[in-house]
Amino acid sequence: MSIVNVSKSFYLNLLIILSIFLLDRLTKLYVIYLDKISSGSEIFASKFLNVYLIWNEGIAFGLFSFDQKNLYNYLTIMILIIVFVILFMLIKSKGIKKYALLMIFGGAIGNLCDRIYYKAVPDFIDLHINNFHWFIFNIADIFITIGVFLMILSEFIVKDRNENI
Repeated sequence: MSIVNVSKSFYLNLLIILSIFLLDRLTKLYVIYLDKISSGSEIFASKFLNVYLIWNEGIAFGLFSFDQKNLYNYLTIMILIIVFVILFMLIKSKGIKKYALLMIFGGAIGNLCDRIYYKAVPDFIDLHINNFHWFIFNIADIFITIGVFLMILSEFIVKDRNENI
């Protein structure tokens, strides 16, 4: 019976990861396509949201962007190692932490594939209020951020439960 539960859990986890990965891939491919046909101009613009393609060679939200290939390759290898650490944590986790790590893992795989294939990550969502613009990001970044937020939240919940015992 536990083998059946393990396989159901495995398939659910795989479905979540693949859904995040495919949603991320499809949106990136669509924005890249729109960028090509619009010759690099803004794809969409509104009062609070702009959609236009930038190529991020750094880590999340464009941090640590640089032009040196060796540093880029080291950063990519470091990210690959972190993805394996997340996978190991995912195997050991349960409850809300597992779902948080599934979101982080799905988003990280999406961005890692872009780093390997394009040598940069396509970002395209620009939220802004007047002249204040948040970092430009993509769907994978959204899931990574939600996953990290859930991990932090779960730590507070678990801490509170342990204090009440």
